[in-house]
Amino acid sequence: MDDILSLAATNLISPIILSFVLGVVAALARSDLTIPEAVAKGMSIYLLFAIGFKGGAGVAAHGVDTTLVATILAGLVLSFALPFIAFYLLRVLTPLGVIERAAVAAHYGSISIVTFVAATSVVGGRGLNPEGYMVAVAAVMEAPAILSALWLVSRSNGNANVDAGLYREILFNGSIVLLVGSFLIGVATGEDGLEKIAPFIVAPFQGVLCLFLLDMGLVAGRGLRDSRSDLGAGAIVFGMLMPLIGSMIGLLAALAVGLSPGGAALLMTLAASASYIAVPAAMRVALPEARPSIYLTLSLGVTFPFNLTIGIPLYTALAGTFVGG
Repeated sequence: MDDILSLAATNLISPIILSFVLGVVAALARSDLTIPEAVAKGMSIYLLFAIGFKGGAGVAAHGVDTTLVATILAGLVLSFALPFIAFYLLRVLTPLGVIERAAVAAHYGSISIVTFVAATSVVGGRGLNPEGYMVAVAAVMEAPAILSALWLVSRSNGNANVDAGLYREILFNGSIVLLVGSFLIGVATGEDGLEKIAPFIVAPFQGVLCLFLLDMGLVAGRGLRDSRSDLGAGAIVFGMLMPLIGSMIGLLAALAVGLSPGGAALLMTLAASASYIAVPAAMRVALPEARPSIYLTLSLGVTFPFNLTIGIPLYTALAGTFVGG
């Protein structure tokens, strides 16, 4: 427990977390502080490319083995299964209807790549060296949860207006393409390639992440400020309880496939995170009746800060305690 509290305290006063807090405070105070959309998009592209490339270089150094295949399969299963848990937990905790429960559930089966990047930074800072292929696991966990949510709506006789191009949009989502593409470039060029561009993707990484999380704080703060009437106490409890449930299932999966403590911490984080980029875009097409003020505010305004401040230190400490190095 002391280790968890110490790590949480250290994480809370890190530049990454304080940048996010600054954004939230500025938004709640109705400051005119903004980051231009083009700049935010550029930072997102940079972060995705950097984490993908470094992950690919790590795989090139590590090599492909059965643990890699097993971990990717575990990620797929988690992404398909977690929405079912979220869907029925929402039925217990909230008065939300079938379509909105399914829309929220999809977010909690998919992943937040920014949460993953933040966890990578924390895990590395603790001296834990996660498997490089965890970025590939993140990529495969983006989309399956959307399919699970659509199945839940169909099974419950809801009205799921699935556009014919939705599945292509899911598979070729820009974040997935960039993450997988940069990962493959890293695999192809290996550590030599990483060394050549290290001044670009290694040294500036932390600073860019701080600015990006400042923007995320602004977005989250505005969502909380403008959507409080749509979220009841049960929904907020769900937004903090579901990450804990997902992380424990992720820990069991990590133990089953034999991940290192660092890899286990990242798999727990992936299972605990909630999408706020790929899934909202899909839900606008597939389930237009669902309110973004609920699913987006829950994922970005409740679960995202919970994971940054409490979740990631907790998952890292638990992985270090229960997973053998």
